[in-house]
Amino acid sequence: MVKYFLGQSVLRSSWDQVFAAFWQRYPNPYSKHVLTEDIVHREVTPDQKLLSRRLLTKTNRMPRWAERLFPANVAHSVYILEDSIVDPQNQTMTTFTWNINHARLMVVEERCVYSVNSDNSGWTEIRREAWVSSSLFGVSRAVQEFGLARFKSNVTKTMKGFEYILAKLQGEAPPKTLVETAKEAKEKAKETALAATEKAKDLASKAATKKQQQQQQFV
Repeated sequence: MVKYFLGQSVLRSSWDQVFAAFWQRYPNPYSKHVLTEDIVHREVTPDQKLLSRRLLTKTNRMPRWAERLFPANVAHSVYILEDSIVDPQNQTMTTFTWNINHARLMVVEERCVYSVNSDNSGWTEIRREAWVSSSLFGVSRAVQEFGLARFKSNVTKTMKGFEYILAKLQGEAPPKTLVETAKEAKEKAKETALAATEKAKDLASKAATKKQQQQQQFV
C-alpha cells in the first residue's frame, strides 16, 4: 500500500523567474532543515534540454516511536537525489526526487512539473505528485501516514521559501517569517511598555510637584 499525494500550486512570477529562483532556493528562512546541496551531474542534450542531478542533505527527525526501532547511532540526516529536466523551448521543468537512505523505514518519491499558468502567462503553476511507501512489517501504515503529513508540511515551507527568494531576486521586500513577525511584535510591546512607564513616572512627578506647591501655599 502506497500513500499518494497530488497538489497544484501557483507562483505569481513568470516561468523564467521561477526557473532562475529554483537554483537559488537555499538557504532561505524556511529551509533550515536543508544542510547541503551539490551538483553531481549536468549536461545539455542535443535538443537543448538541461539535465541535472543534485545531492541534497536534509535533517529528518524520526518520531519517537520510530526511534525505538533503530539503533541510537543511526544517522538522522537524509540524502536526497534530485533529477531535473529543463525544456526552455516549451517552458517546462520537471523534477524527480527520492531519498537514498532510510529506505527501509520510508521512501518518499516526488515529481514536480513547472509550467506556464494557463490563465496568466506571467504566472507559473506547479503540479506536484508524491508517493510515500514503507516496508516495515506491522507499522508501515503508521509510517506512511506520518510521512505524508510531514511531506505536506514541507510543501508549505517549500512554497514560502520560493516566494521569499523570488521577492529577493525581484528587488522586493521578502515576506517576513513568523519568527521575525513575533520578534517585531515583542520589541514593539517592550517599547510601548517602556513609554507607558516613562509617562507614568512623568505624571507622578508632576503630581508630586503640584502637591508640594499647594502645601507651600498654606504654610
